[in-house]
Amino acid sequence: MYQFKGKEYPCCASLTMGMIGGKWKTVILFHLINKTLRYNELRKEMPTVTERTLSLQLKTLEDDGIIKRKVYTSKPPLKVEYSLTNFGKTLIPVVQSIAEWGVFAIKEEGEVVV
Repeated sequence: MYQFKGKEYPCCASLTMGMIGGKWKTVILFHLINKTLRYNELRKEMPTVTERTLSLQLKTLEDDGIIKRKVYTSKPPLKVEYSLTNFGKTLIPVVQSIAEWGVFAIKEEGEVVV
């Protein structure tokens, strides 16, 4: 058994999937690889995610130390930006590999729908 931030995992793969698994976490990380994005910019990149789901996933990724949330309060309106932490940046090769496999799968067995 492995323990990370108070949670137990049966193996290292389970820990990784616990941190970035699910439908949206990896997608969020993919969009944050090369740039810092505001909440609404992330929503535009992921038009089918609900606001509630996006908010919850961002909170979880922040709690796990994978992304950071910076709030600018100097002048209205409130501005919030999300970016990868140094710890989160270590996931870039993993996320890129997942994306590359998706491209491979489409070429081999799928189709592009516009």
